[in-house]
Amino acid sequence: MTELKRAVILVIDSGGVGEMPDAGEYGDRGSDTIGHVAARAGGLNLPTLRRLGLGNLHRVKGVDPLDRPEGSYGRMLEKSAGKDTITGHWEMTGLVTQVPFVTFPDGFPPEIMKPFEEAIGRGTLGNKAASGTDIISELGEEHMRTGKPIVYTSADSVFQVAAHEEVIPIDELYRICEIARAQLVGPYQMGRVIARPFVGQPGAFTRTYRRRDYAVDPPGETAVSRIAASGRKVTGVGKIKDIYNGIGITESHKMKNNLDGLEVTLDVLKKDSSPGLIFTNLVDFDMLFGHRNDADGYAKALLELDSFLPRIMESMTTSDALFITADHGCDPTILSSTDHTREYVPLMVWGPGLKSGQDLGTRGTFADMSATILDAFKLTNEGLSGRSFADRLLG
Repeated sequence: MTELKRAVILVIDSGGVGEMPDAGEYGDRGSDTIGHVAARAGGLNLPTLRRLGLGNLHRVKGVDPLDRPEGSYGRMLEKSAGKDTITGHWEMTGLVTQVPFVTFPDGFPPEIMKPFEEAIGRGTLGNKAASGTDIISELGEEHMRTGKPIVYTSADSVFQVAAHEEVIPIDELYRICEIARAQLVGPYQMGRVIARPFVGQPGAFTRTYRRRDYAVDPPGETAVSRIAASGRKVTGVGKIKDIYNGIGITESHKMKNNLDGLEVTLDVLKKDSSPGLIFTNLVDFDMLFGHRNDADGYAKALLELDSFLPRIMESMTTSDALFITADHGCDPTILSSTDHTREYVPLMVWGPGLKSGQDLGTRGTFADMSATILDAFKLTNEGLSGRSFADRLLG
């Protein structure tokens, strides 16, 4: 095989594999999301990921290295300044972010909050860095009584607005977030505004899957937009469309949870043979387990992914390739923090027509993955970051 027809990217959102050399500058020394999750569980039985090379690229308890894995394997270093979803995904499609997005770990200043409240015609609650589940537990009842949306952030560049769907209807919540997105420009430009709807009663609030992310436009071309411009199809599953603000995404599917996202990915793979890219983000790893310091939940999610992967692999042809990676870390065993962690990310590549057992080493940027996909699609990577390793994979 000299050319790929389709590539599938599965992003284990937050699935880091050990601290990067500069992790200390981000307060993340010692972080190791997948390694620590496996150790906390006493070892994990992940036979499919082991076949793909997980045990060869990183020390994971219960996942021993193989002499010759079926997949090719390595790890990737983040070249961008940051450790968030936007910079991670942009970089894995060839766009390195040199200047990090602004953050407000101590809450937003009056210069942001006053015009926002005036524009939406409501006061707000919160305005601090917090876990999303914790803050709706803390302020949800007051929100229901007053009608004021809950505004919060984290160590990442996010402006999050939470509201009960029976208090602020979902379309109104989206409108409120669109106002915030339009206002957060210039020195206050943040990576994402996120609508966080929830339901339930005090003591039993639950966030719903109708979350919506409002990202800034990528400040340049990405591999995603280049693939779409070539006439190929780019299908986003989960929050991929939001991350790229729709640019280069020709078809998008929402997902309710990781398992649903995998089912959607499989369905697209089976029913749509169009040349191009299927790009899936499995957000539960980060949203439900990493940020909530739930190592047990994270371990179960890895087991779920591992048991599902054979169904995807069995549906792939000799002109398809599967790439499994992550966008950053979020080590749930670091109980002093619920924030993302600055880590290497895994790189596992498999396809029925690809060479197996290739040690791809430590790549200098996440962008090497998209450079490889473009190369395999016979498209140029000129103007984008990354170095292709397609010659290591293609027969």
